[in-house]
Amino acid sequence: MSNTKNLHDLGQSLWLDNITREILDNGTLRRYVEQFSVTGLTSNPTIFDEAIGKTAAYDKGIRQKAQAGMSGENLFVELALEDLRRAADIFRPEFDRTQGIDGWVSMEVSPLLANETKGTIEAALRIHKQAGRPNLYVKIPGTAAGVPAIEAAIFAGVPVNVTLLFSREQYLSVADAYMRGIERRIAAGLDPRINSVASLFVSRWDRAVADQVPADLANRLGIAIVQRTYRAHCELLAGKRWKDLEAKGARKQRMLWASTGVKDPKAPAALYVEALAAPDTIDTMPEKTLLAFADTGSVEAVMAKDGGDAEQVLGRFAKAGIDVDALAAQLQVEGAASFVKSWNELMQRIKDKSAALATT
Repeated sequence: MSNTKNLHDLGQSLWLDNITREILDNGTLRRYVEQFSVTGLTSNPTIFDEAIGKTAAYDKGIRQKAQAGMSGENLFVELALEDLRRAADIFRPEFDRTQGIDGWVSMEVSPLLANETKGTIEAALRIHKQAGRPNLYVKIPGTAAGVPAIEAAIFAGVPVNVTLLFSREQYLSVADAYMRGIERRIAAGLDPRINSVASLFVSRWDRAVADQVPADLANRLGIAIVQRTYRAHCELLAGKRWKDLEAKGARKQRMLWASTGVKDPKAPAALYVEALAAPDTIDTMPEKTLLAFADTGSVEAVMAKDGGDAEQVLGRFAKAGIDVDALAAQLQVEGAASFVKSWNELMQRIKDKSAALATT
C-alpha cells in the first residue's frame, strides 16, 4: 500500500496546494488523484501569478477576454475559475461519494479586501455564483474584518475556506463565526449543511523563529501550534453548542493544515505531513511535498486529541523569548501583505500580457 493511501485510509484528506492549466491539460492532476489519493486542491494569488507568468498556457484565454473588453480583476477571476471548474469536475466523484465532505477546490477573494467586511461579503457571493460549482470553497481570511464576513457568507449559503489562521485563538474566533452563521440559518428555517474548512498555517512559524531559538527547537514551533489548536478543535466538537448544531444536521468545520512544505532545507521534506496526520482533517501540500511524502514518507502515529506535548514545547519557546500570541498576529498581517503583493504583481502581469497579446 502506498504512503499516500495509508494517510488517506487513516482518514486524512490529501489536497494539492497548486493549480496550473498545464497539470490540467497534461493529465497530471488526474494522475495525482489515481496514484496519490489526492481528493482536492487549494489555490491563492501567488500560485496563479507563477502559473500565468511562467507559461504561455493562459495567453489564448487572456487575449480572448481582453478582446471581449475584460480587464484586471474581472479578467483574472474568470481565467482562474476556468481552471478551478475543470479541477472541481475532476473531484466531483469524490464530492458525491462523500456527500460533500471532500472533493473541493478553493478560490480566494481579492486580498485587497482583507480589512473590508462588506467588500469581502460581496466578493464571496459573486465568486460563489460565478463559479457555478457546488464543490468550490470561497477563501476568506480570518482577519478581524474577515470574521463577520465569514458568518455572513455561511448564513448566505456560501461554502468558506477560512485562510490565514496562525493560532488557537484565531481558529476559535472563526469557528465561532461559522457556528453563528449556521445558527442563523437554523433560526431562519434554512438548511444547516453549509461546509467550511479552517486553514491553519504551519511552516511560517518555524521560518519566523529560525534564528532566535536553540537548535533542538528548530522546526518544532509550527507543529506545537497545530497540536494546541487541534486540541481546541476536538474540545469544541465535544461541547454542547456543537452537539446541538450537529443534531440539527450541521456539518463540522474541518481543520486544514496549510503551508506544510518545509522552509528549512535541512529538514526532512515530509516533516509536517508525518507529524500532522489526524483523522477527519485535511493536509494541503505543494507538489514537491506530496511527491516527497509519496516517495519516502510514513505514517507512524496520529496526533493526540489532548495536544500531546504541545504546551511543554511552547513553554520552552516562551523561555527562549518567543511571544506566540504576538507572533501569531504578526504572521497574519505579514501573510495578508504577502498575498496583496502577489495580487498586485498578478494584476500587473495580466495588464502587461493583455496589452502584448492584443497586438499578436
